[in-house]
Amino acid sequence: MHTILKVSQNYYVRGGSDRYFFTLAELLKNHGHRVIPFAPTNPENQPSEWEQYFPRCADFEQPGIGDLFSFLYSRDAAKSMQRLLNDAEIDLAHFHIYYGKLTASILGVLKDADIPLIQTLHDFKLTCPVHSHTSNDEICEACAGKHFWRALPKRCNRGSFARTALNVTESYVSRMLGSHDKFDHFISVCHFNRKKMIQYGIPENKISTVHNFVDASDITPNFDPGNYLLYFGRLYSGKGIFTLIEAALPLKHVPLYIVGDGESLPEIQRILEQNECEHIHLLGFKQGDELRELIQNSICMILPSELYENCPMSILEAYACGKPAIGADIGGIPELIEDGVDGFLVPAGATDTLRDRMLWMSEHKDEAVEMGRAGRQKVEAEFNPEIHYQKIMNIYQQFL
Repeated sequence: MHTILKVSQNYYVRGGSDRYFFTLAELLKNHGHRVIPFAPTNPENQPSEWEQYFPRCADFEQPGIGDLFSFLYSRDAAKSMQRLLNDAEIDLAHFHIYYGKLTASILGVLKDADIPLIQTLHDFKLTCPVHSHTSNDEICEACAGKHFWRALPKRCNRGSFARTALNVTESYVSRMLGSHDKFDHFISVCHFNRKKMIQYGIPENKISTVHNFVDASDITPNFDPGNYLLYFGRLYSGKGIFTLIEAALPLKHVPLYIVGDGESLPEIQRILEQNECEHIHLLGFKQGDELRELIQNSICMILPSELYENCPMSILEAYACGKPAIGADIGGIPELIEDGVDGFLVPAGATDTLRDRMLWMSEHKDEAVEMGRAGRQKVEAEFNPEIHYQKIMNIYQQFL
């Protein structure tokens, strides 16, 4: 068996990419591989026998000049990586999201040691300086994968020229340090992402698609009709949250539970108060068993994104719980939902169509249950751990 170095910006769960980082590490360990994590120090980190090698990262809460330089190139990360390599034999390094905190400073250290580098692409960092192909909450591909300076006049990062300038600089610096060239292979989590990468210059033979997975074996599906529609995820406009609320406003008899937190929360609260929406419930951030129970007792989950999603775990988690999904026909979402079979696809931003599908789910609960059964069968057959492990190992074996 092999020793795999797993590299990430977080050693705690903050989002879907972090959750995947830990589940894949566990999957590799279960098959006998030795897994060594490498991530920045953080009070929220899970305990690890390897934490002595974790570098200090830039302070993004109250950044100073030194932190700005560390955002571009982390000497501490490079030195920590070298210390780790001096003490451990690594067969392959598998990267996830690493930029900004660890930076591309560590790539040269690993390549000098002749260690193969693979990265799972959880976003569009390689082709967009703000990682999402969005500008001011709208889809944007103005940089065409490499002309990152075009983001400056558009102020793509939260409307701030300074923030955007830092992103643009980081994109050029990381590319110069090998964010494209030093990796032996890239893994997209959906076909849409892979096609976008190829469109903007990543060689076709250098990138494969391996969708996310979910271990449904320890999740008990609930095939009883649910009592409410459910959204869970980050609360901001790009996720289509305002379209969802607009669609739900007239459906006074259809409860909608919204789970999550984010920058749009104050505006959402204002809209709900203004419209006296007693049927729309803001539940705040939930995770673990509490979130799972909310999914299991729902009619269906809704993901009305208006930006390029990759392979959202929320849909797979809903399926594992035996619930169907309503999703926007954008990015990688159509790769997970078969319209009319395990859920519905609606055009992104189409309020009326979304409302119609929400109403249909609430009025056809028995059919929604059957859709949930189809979703459960899908994750068991197509998105299970063993299939995922084999796909990952097929890529690893090319470089081991």
